[in-house]
Amino acid sequence: MRITDPKGIFEEDRELDKALRPISFAEFIGQAKIKENLMVFVEAALKRKEQLDHVLLLGPPGLGKTTLAYIIANEMKVNIKTTSGPILERPVDLIGILTSLREMDVLFIDEIHRLPKSVEEYLYSAMEDFRIDIILDKGPRAESVRIDIAPFTLIGATTRVGLLTSPLISRFGMSFRLDYYDVEDLYKIVLRSSSILKVKIDEDGAREIAKRSRGTPRVANRLLRRVRDYAEIKSNGVVDIEITNYALNNLDVDEKGLDEMDKKILKTIIEKFSGGPVGVKTLSHAVSEDPGTIEEVYEPFLLREGFLKRTTRGRVATPLAYKHLGYEVKGLAEDIFSGMEDRS
Repeated sequence: MRITDPKGIFEEDRELDKALRPISFAEFIGQAKIKENLMVFVEAALKRKEQLDHVLLLGPPGLGKTTLAYIIANEMKVNIKTTSGPILERPVDLIGILTSLREMDVLFIDEIHRLPKSVEEYLYSAMEDFRIDIILDKGPRAESVRIDIAPFTLIGATTRVGLLTSPLISRFGMSFRLDYYDVEDLYKIVLRSSSILKVKIDEDGAREIAKRSRGTPRVANRLLRRVRDYAEIKSNGVVDIEITNYALNNLDVDEKGLDEMDKKILKTIIEKFSGGPVGVKTLSHAVSEDPGTIEEVYEPFLLREGFLKRTTRGRVATPLAYKHLGYEVKGLAEDIFSGMEDRS
């Protein structure tokens, strides 16, 4: 079971994700500095009775980008329309949404880095001047028609800021990079979610789920629901440390939060490529996973936890990965390890 796979969310889980989603800054846990800044900017916009400046939210999946977009709209007391980059295939798709917005509304575009170039160009004038120019007909009969749109706030979310064009980035008035959560914040999130789901949970069980959640609230909530199922069927319904460990071990989520695909990636680098370096495309073929998913979902966590190292020649498994998976340190990892010992 791939706990971190963003494409593998069951419909029931989607509905529960919505139910667990905070609707105000007061309910939102973590990302303290970002939350504080947004609260100031929202309050200032409300005081001036203006739309909030455009916002770009960056970071790996599951950290709260969509949640923050909904909170901003709720705090501004305006409507929000949501879409995503891959859905907006033609300019007419975007134009239809833009012309339907009311003053100060929020337009949220997830995966904004996947907007087609032809669609993105229509956003430029919409974001700056709140108008769009449409070309009617072709050839000598072509004419430009200008359409005014209501002042609005665009919130873009992306997991891969490097794929955004400079003209688009420059039109956002503010950008925030969401980071992975610490265990204490995830512990609070698990307790909040268990209260909403009416799950009986003790402190040790909640903290263990938090520790294995990859620093990601979405994963924490997913693990909580799966452990709840085990508690109801295999135990007395209470999520304690014993049933939590039993459930998470069965789900192949180890004490460091690594799941089945994380370990497959690391083992493949160690066993098939002598610890690396190996390019992401070659690695994706070896583990039968999309390169984008490896870069967006798995790699950030492995890099952050020190299991993976990126070099100019490709990905390398670190000594920590060897030790955690029970391998003898060798190859480039041995060189890295020796260098670490020399410095100490």
